[in-house]
Amino acid sequence: MAIESQVYRDLQKHLDRLPIRYPATESGVEIRILKHLFTPEEAKIALQLSMIPEPVKRIYRRVKKSGISIEELQNKLDQMALKGNILSGKEGDEKLYSNMWLAIGMYEFQVDRLTEDFIKDITQYDDEAFADAAIRISIPQIRTIPMEKSIPLPEKYQVSTYDDLRKIVENTDNQMAVANCICRQVKDLTGASCARTDLRETCLMVSPDSAEYYINAGIGRAVTKEEALDILDKAQEAGLVIQPGNSQHPEFICCCCGDCCGVLTAIKKSPRPSDFYATNYYIEVDPDLCNGCEICIEQCQLDAREMVDGVAIINLDRCIGCGNCVMICNTNANQLRKKDKETIPPKDAQALYMKILSNRISKLKLLQIGAKMLLKLKV
Repeated sequence: MAIESQVYRDLQKHLDRLPIRYPATESGVEIRILKHLFTPEEAKIALQLSMIPEPVKRIYRRVKKSGISIEELQNKLDQMALKGNILSGKEGDEKLYSNMWLAIGMYEFQVDRLTEDFIKDITQYDDEAFADAAIRISIPQIRTIPMEKSIPLPEKYQVSTYDDLRKIVENTDNQMAVANCICRQVKDLTGASCARTDLRETCLMVSPDSAEYYINAGIGRAVTKEEALDILDKAQEAGLVIQPGNSQHPEFICCCCGDCCGVLTAIKKSPRPSDFYATNYYIEVDPDLCNGCEICIEQCQLDAREMVDGVAIINLDRCIGCGNCVMICNTNANQLRKKDKETIPPKDAQALYMKILSNRISKLKLLQIGAKMLLKLKV
């Protein structure tokens, strides 16, 4: 038992070195989560994986002393990927495998296979350590795209592709998939169903690897571009916040609400949620047009609105420029405005997480990681 416990502690330390940390706690709840996700044998294999995707032949060099055959290793890696505790992808016809952080990652891959104990442990870990570690990073994992209908007509033709929801979908050449929102699923299973919407299938997988995984694992279904756009239209009508991955070519698009979404609920606790968000827009209020109906106050997912002298003013420290209030304002008092300085997201997911990591470690360690990548060693 002592040896088994040490394997999980070693894995916790190994995962804690990833761009999104996996910190230890006094309660040890992080170990219970790992035991839910990994068998002891799987934990040993995960310890030999890198944060950079690698082929099975390279991984085998590190584990062959254990007596496992390369065929057995391939089978184990495929099983682990289907369980959602490691990442798998392809480069041409060759399969690649790597470690994955808890969120956005292993946790989301447990949709449709949640257990009461896992939900309890995840909730506890979120409160004790993970939520703070995940949001207090140098660059957010997700960004906010304003609702299409909230963008003023003259600016519609100037919106960058990565801030244009429709273009992200239309420019996708591969198969897409949709899955249930795990955050709302947790709420449903704990008897606190979402008060914002009845929509559940709102998580879109845009990249080929993500879509293929969700479909093969049986936790998502294939959708056409037309179906994807219809899902997003319904999400916008419901007043959900559109949150793709924070890159120019996002792997996923989430549609989130302030009472279920783990990211939004964690960030709402801060007096300045805008500090933790990547967004190029904000709201401006014309007090002469506001009739004091207070609908925008009810609609805002970040609690960024309040009434002052009969006018629904905006708190820009809390506004993330989602455009929800613009959509429901009957007097056009709320207007979406683009920030003077546009934030250009990283090129892709790998660039995003390397940038997050670069702000966590020294330049020397970053150079060492780069050298290991060139030498094809474990990072």
